[in-house]
Amino acid sequence: MSIRTPRPNRRRRGRLLSAAAVACAAATAAAGLFALNTPEGAGTAAARPAAAQNAAAGNSAAAANAATLIWRDEFNRPAGTAPDSAKWNVEVNGDGGGNGELQYYTNRRDNLAHDGNGNMVITARKGNPGDYQCHYGRCQYTSGRMNTAGKFEHAYGRFEARIQIPTGQGIWPAFWMLGNDIGQVGWPACGEIDIMENIGSKPADVHGSLHGPGYSGGNPITGSYYHPQGWAFADTFHTFAVEWSPQSITWFVDGVAYQTFTPADTRGNPWVYDHPFFMILNVAVGGSWPGAPDAGTQFPQRMKIDYVRVYDLG
Repeated sequence: MSIRTPRPNRRRRGRLLSAAAVACAAATAAAGLFALNTPEGAGTAAARPAAAQNAAAGNSAAAANAATLIWRDEFNRPAGTAPDSAKWNVEVNGDGGGNGELQYYTNRRDNLAHDGNGNMVITARKGNPGDYQCHYGRCQYTSGRMNTAGKFEHAYGRFEARIQIPTGQGIWPAFWMLGNDIGQVGWPACGEIDIMENIGSKPADVHGSLHGPGYSGGNPITGSYYHPQGWAFADTFHTFAVEWSPQSITWFVDGVAYQTFTPADTRGNPWVYDHPFFMILNVAVGGSWPGAPDAGTQFPQRMKIDYVRVYDLG
């Protein structure tokens, strides 16, 4: 299906979900890292102080021992093969995601493929070998995006991926989730959980956010996690996760809990994280938050995903 589900223009972070995906729904180590919440305007809720997260981290370790693995993709297929179609939908569009992004998401193997070394690789490239048309005219870049809509949707638990992110001005990798009722209620009423986002111009900084009614687009509930030495997250693999329960969502980097949000953080707006969500992995190029690539941005840029796993925490 080529019809898209309309969504409002989002000045930061969120990306448009194609109606094709909605239709499918219907049919490193922790040492040396620290958490820091950075105010980013009125939309930034106060994340719990790092010291207050120690108990959460300990509880997470205990929970992990009792957790039940309910879904996984280890990406162990041969080099050059497509994502497992039983688990993933590959999105194809150049609509800009509601953020003015510059890439065309293709189903080509040079944008989205296993590498034969246990990774799924999403590659952003400069150029347009397919003469693709984007919302602004002839596309300048290609990339990849895949989601689990209609194939795996789940409420609550631990959602985790081990990823080596790309870098560079204008590069925007993300591991995130949308509510499976987006086709019925739209965005942001469906809810969005951003497990990990980065803009390549700030390589030592990753973000975790919530978007919902009254706190979306440029005004999310959000916090950030920094590497204290300023080392780039792109230098090696890191594990990004959330642990989601009916009354809270906690974000982790390499096993360290750095923020928790609850219904008290929504500023009186609805807490819409009470139904199944599906997962999304993508690398955007450009857009209103990161800005366009510049002369210093090197292409291709690759996001390598070692695994994605989901646990029931009981």
